[in-house]
Amino acid sequence: MLNVAIKAARAAGAIINRAALDVESVRISAKQTNDFVTEIDHAAEAIIIETLLTAYPGHGILAEESGSEHGAKDSEFVWIIDPLDGTTNFIHGFPVYCVSIALSVRGKIEQAVVYDPTRNDVFCATKGRGAYMNDRRIRVAKRARLQDCLISTGFPYRPGDKLKSYLNMLGEVMSQCAGVRRPGAAALDLAYVAAGFSDGFFESGLQPWDVAAGSLLVTEAGGLIGNYTGEAEFIEHNECVAGNPRIYGQLVTTLAKYSKLAHAGDKARVRQAAPGSAGSDGDASDTVAAAFEAALTTSAPAAKGTLTKAKRIKPASPAKPAEEAPDAPF
Repeated sequence: MLNVAIKAARAAGAIINRAALDVESVRISAKQTNDFVTEIDHAAEAIIIETLLTAYPGHGILAEESGSEHGAKDSEFVWIIDPLDGTTNFIHGFPVYCVSIALSVRGKIEQAVVYDPTRNDVFCATKGRGAYMNDRRIRVAKRARLQDCLISTGFPYRPGDKLKSYLNMLGEVMSQCAGVRRPGAAALDLAYVAAGFSDGFFESGLQPWDVAAGSLLVTEAGGLIGNYTGEAEFIEHNECVAGNPRIYGQLVTTLAKYSKLAHAGDKARVRQAAPGSAGSDGDASDTVAAAFEAALTTSAPAAKGTLTKAKRIKPASPAKPAEEAPDAPF
């Protein structure tokens, strides 16, 4: 199954790469404010679905653009597809985007592929068999202190996203780590955590197709992934944090109070601390300035709290260390 998924991802990548040569001619429409879809998203999704259903006609499909329109409706095998994660990057010619394909079997992710067509990198994983980048076994980074880490994230971009709360959360993380990056493609962000290129990741408002494949990559590479309070049900809660076990715990210590599941008292303290909140003379620009000023002037050490609730997400079993890495499974 993994080989078929890789074949489908490469076919979609070929369509994306051809279109990238003349991106100005690509037809673009807006699904909602700042949320774009192109004819390339649709074409890439179509070739992925065709490839998968030709091999497995009895499987279901959950895709970003067409939803559950294709495939079997009651199958225990469901392919979760994002044909072009990072569409906004793509339409601007910014070369950070990818194809994401995952197979869910009875609700658990068992196969995953994230393909970066600009660099021809294939990140893949099979449940219980480890994670790979091309033909090389990958593992999460070994850093143990948040203050030494490079963390990736995604910014709110839709109306209704809680920008002020996010800026406070971002300011806290920035003040505790070595650097924050916002590449703009969550599936690739998670693949980079799995490969050890970055040490952690957090973002709110993600959909299943954004994180399904990346979640298995992270856990098969020895990492943890969950929601901001450290529980495994992050997909249902639309918030995601990932990293190696130590960094994951430290991020959760910082992010928990911003979770949808945070206690009312924690949320009240966040609102009271926010510049521009009720009773304050500030506005959104004050919030931005305060968040970045805090990041630049604060040198607080990384939190040392130990997370007792941290769990591995259901899709993957704990990665077993081995003295010799096995050959790539494709």
